[in-house]
Amino acid sequence: MAYIQANSNGRLHDAAQPSISPLDRGFLYGDSIYEVWRTCGDHVFAFVEHWERLERSAGAIGLDLPVTPARVLSEIARTVEAFRRETGWTGSCYIRLQISRGCGALGLDSTLADESRFYLYVQRLAPLSASHLEKGIRVHPARRFRRNLRTAVDPSSKTGNYMNNLLCLREARAGGADDVVMLNQAGEVTEAATANIFFVKGHRVVTPPISSGILGGVTRQLLFYRIKRPEAVPLIERRIMAEELGSFDECFLASTTRDVVPVSAVGEISYRTGSDSITRRLKSSFKDYLQSHPGTRYRG
Repeated sequence: MAYIQANSNGRLHDAAQPSISPLDRGFLYGDSIYEVWRTCGDHVFAFVEHWERLERSAGAIGLDLPVTPARVLSEIARTVEAFRRETGWTGSCYIRLQISRGCGALGLDSTLADESRFYLYVQRLAPLSASHLEKGIRVHPARRFRRNLRTAVDPSSKTGNYMNNLLCLREARAGGADDVVMLNQAGEVTEAATANIFFVKGHRVVTPPISSGILGGVTRQLLFYRIKRPEAVPLIERRIMAEELGSFDECFLASTTRDVVPVSAVGEISYRTGSDSITRRLKSSFKDYLQSHPGTRYRG
């Protein structure tokens, strides 16, 4: 396993070393929230947008944040620099912040928790391969499992409860796919395991709404409101039924750590990829935005 730098409540160490109490509620019950960032030079990309979502997730499950944004940036700087010293890596880094409700006696009652704790993880951010850039990745629809209802654990909150996504992805990977697309109980398309999904019809880009049961992705938000799209390419939010999948020309996934990823097929349905696609033009626009808006500086 490639080296992962950890920071457990302020203590730097190899992530392979023990650090979490067996009584930690994040470990026992998934009683936690998290966010994932990427670095861009000496900056954390879209730090503010991710922090705002972290606060919303904390509010949704009634969890007190043990750190301020300034403290997190300081700890990110320590953790990234420790990772670079250990590995010699100079490229972009993947950063995960996990916040647990804390430890306490066994039991589901959240009042048993003592105090919330934070954990940071830093590893290399792997770029999209040349093959996947040109030919796209393969995605399979989940058949056995459906997206969990918004009236259960709302997918719009980024919590430690990812068993639904995990099982859906496991099913798709067993079928030879790179990722999965999950449907909700009504048969609507929702999202991939850890990314939002988009489709292109002519010059229009279409993506499912939050109400279908998806996470409000930061890159999704940037594509709507900040990243310059090719001229005359509107981005539309609407319900997408599974039976519509064959009516689109292109498909792509979008997330902070992978930005725009072309999809060559969903199940047996193929989509256009390549340098002349709208997807590729949007990926180029994301790169331009990243270079001009690298985010929040994490070190002087």
